[in-house]
Amino acid sequence: MSAPATSPAQAPANSRSRVLVASLIGTTIEFYDFYIYATAAVLVFPSLFFPNSDPTTALLSSFAVFGAAMVARPIGAVVFGHLGDRLGRKGTLVASLLTMGIATFLIGVLPTYEQAGWIATALLVLMRLAQGFALGGEWSGAALVATENAPKNKRALYGTFPQLGAPLGFIIGNGLFLIIGALLPSSAGADPSQPSEAFLSWGWRIPFLFSAVMVVIGLWVRMRLVEAPVFSKTREAGLVRKLPLATVFRSHWKQLILGTFFMLATYVLFYLMTTFSLSYGRTATDAAVPGLGYSYTTFVLMMIFGVLFFAAFTLISGPLADKYGRRATLIWVTAAILVFGLVWVPLIGMGTLGVVLWLVLGFTLMGMTFGPMGALLPELFPTSVRYTGSGISYNVSSILGAAVAPFIAVALWEAADGSPWLVGVYLSAMALLTLVSLLIGKETKDIALDEGETPAGSDAPAGRDGESPAATVAP
Repeated sequence: MSAPATSPAQAPANSRSRVLVASLIGTTIEFYDFYIYATAAVLVFPSLFFPNSDPTTALLSSFAVFGAAMVARPIGAVVFGHLGDRLGRKGTLVASLLTMGIATFLIGVLPTYEQAGWIATALLVLMRLAQGFALGGEWSGAALVATENAPKNKRALYGTFPQLGAPLGFIIGNGLFLIIGALLPSSAGADPSQPSEAFLSWGWRIPFLFSAVMVVIGLWVRMRLVEAPVFSKTREAGLVRKLPLATVFRSHWKQLILGTFFMLATYVLFYLMTTFSLSYGRTATDAAVPGLGYSYTTFVLMMIFGVLFFAAFTLISGPLADKYGRRATLIWVTAAILVFGLVWVPLIGMGTLGVVLWLVLGFTLMGMTFGPMGALLPELFPTSVRYTGSGISYNVSSILGAAVAPFIAVALWEAADGSPWLVGVYLSAMALLTLVSLLIGKETKDIALDEGETPAGSDAPAGRDGESPAATVAP
């Protein structure tokens, strides 16, 4: 008897290099876009879009717009998650990347407050919301491309590649700002720690416009993807849900809550080490709320040095999570984040060497906690709702951890008369919540990604957590 023909779902879908590059390049572009906004939110947006406020209020207003994107991210997770679980990962990833690219490019051509008044500020908020909406669908899709195409014993390693986009995006985005700042002429007698007149006038727009080139490259890579066998089998078995969101809230609400708190310490640390630290490091020591007083160039170079450890330990965390488990690895890392928050001030008080050590330790812990999330969150949910479930957990956590983190940090910094010790306590408190959620949760490294799924209307046992099979949706 001749062997049965191999179905498309059984055939190798994507080569390893295609999977890793596609999951990496998209998140690199997305995080590049997000980081250049975060840098501009500190450097230029307070004066260009909130010029009538005092410096502290302008900075807080700029951070509030930065945080507004986090509110849009869960909406993006629901919309793109629905499309990704219904229609497939590939087309959804292309749409999210295109949305982010258009919004970022348009920020680069916006009028300033001086040119258009409140309309300019409103347009900035709108574009920022579009960025958040796009990123809400990007991360979970990229993580699924990596993990659904990975060998079972290497899912955490593969899952670190979309996570690696965060440090790479930071280095590219801030590196470009540094190059532009160095090439543009400085105003005579100007404060070297402040952007030049040319940078404030038009130089800040270049990184936003340059994103269009990166998006074209990313779209070309992602268009070459095909659906992973795991999703193809789910679709062929008639397991695609009509309303993935309803299924997630009905049958997987515990995983949603746990996944959200798994990410909480990661998000708080992430945005304290990037957005808040840039503001704190550059603020003059004799300001109303004193900071460290470094020039922009000096402090960003120190941050980039720290981010190299972020990238390295993101990759290191994958094999550790594959060997020892996602939960066990993250428990130890989260405990270390808790301690890091408590020794924050003594490190900074040691001078430049202490500040560099603070950045290196913070970004090292960032890599160790961020890396395993690329596998852990998708593993919490079955294939039919994985895009929606992992995306909602990841992005709701962005509201609790990231949307308010820079804003709260500045307020605590001001309340403590320039000392960041309350900011460190805040980080430790969020780490404690994550630690409790990890202790409550279960290990996921040995599950099968298509485990517990049954065709609609069949007599087979219901899916995990007693999920009832949903109505079949035609491919």
